[in-house]
Amino acid sequence: MALSERLNTPISTAELERRWKAVRAAMAAAKIDVLLMQNNNDHMGGYVRYFTDMPATNGYPNTVVFPRDDEMTVVCQGPFGGGETTAQGDQKWRGVKQIFTTPSYASAHYTKDYDPELAAKALKPFANGTIGYVGTYQMSFALLDYIKRAFPNARYVDASDIVDKIKVIKSAEEMELVKRAAAMQDGAMRAAFAAVKPGMRDTEVAAVAQAYSVSHGSENGIYLCASMPLGKPSKFANKHLQNRVIQKGDQIALLVEDNGPGGMYTELGRSCVVGAKVPQAMKDELEFCKASRKFTLDMLKPGSGTRSTTSCARTAGRTRRGFTATARVTIWSSARWYATTSR
Repeated sequence: MALSERLNTPISTAELERRWKAVRAAMAAAKIDVLLMQNNNDHMGGYVRYFTDMPATNGYPNTVVFPRDDEMTVVCQGPFGGGETTAQGDQKWRGVKQIFTTPSYASAHYTKDYDPELAAKALKPFANGTIGYVGTYQMSFALLDYIKRAFPNARYVDASDIVDKIKVIKSAEEMELVKRAAAMQDGAMRAAFAAVKPGMRDTEVAAVAQAYSVSHGSENGIYLCASMPLGKPSKFANKHLQNRVIQKGDQIALLVEDNGPGGMYTELGRSCVVGAKVPQAMKDELEFCKASRKFTLDMLKPGSGTRSTTSCARTAGRTRRGFTATARVTIWSSARWYATTSR
């Protein structure tokens, strides 16, 4: 089946089938009949995209019902009574048997049951079975409450860990997409720092990075930026707090945290100085950060625990820099999978 030319770097069907097969095997082992998931954005909501290769965006909920022995049902934004059979030839939705649509909006509270009512249609065959929730923190209370009232005889389990243990181990295709996302962010940072000059606002610098990323396959992300006089640190922030005008001699901090082609997220943060010499203290801190990164990466080996790795990294950072025991030193380590924050 030829995929739609409108799709931005689609995941291969073979990769999707690999995921479905692995999850269904895990469901069988856990005696789970069906999974239920819902996301309303692509930034912190990656489960829907992982299963369907279609992101949820802009606060509109996408609900997915994933049976162990059948194709998926999707509930998403659209007209009342909308629905289509997709399993036999849709160019965008793969592994999906049917789509139900409804005009539901989180800002209109009286629509709260619209999506759950349609999801319940797909869940009806499992009224006396085991329903696994995936990513409950990303679901609406309205969905969970409605489904539990609709099927009081079903057994409910949190299946998030079952899916996460599969998602975190990347295939060769996924690893290549992670590398492409990182390379894209390198280019976005270079473009932003090449454009920066006194008189620009912080938001204009962030916009350069965003434009570069979008033109190289990105669909979603955050671009945090803050300029500040040297020696007067400030926290970089979102668009609402990016109105400051850059002055000669300022330091600029920029964070690019967006997804790349295919939807994988990485993260890159850098600083620069505009029209002045970089202080030795900043150079020293850069070398410390690079050494800390190497120290942490050297500890990342198969079988090592992330908790012990980050704990050792924090301790080493305090010791080498003379921080007190109460100083807050945070070193992030994560495995990205269609959501900017993961375990």
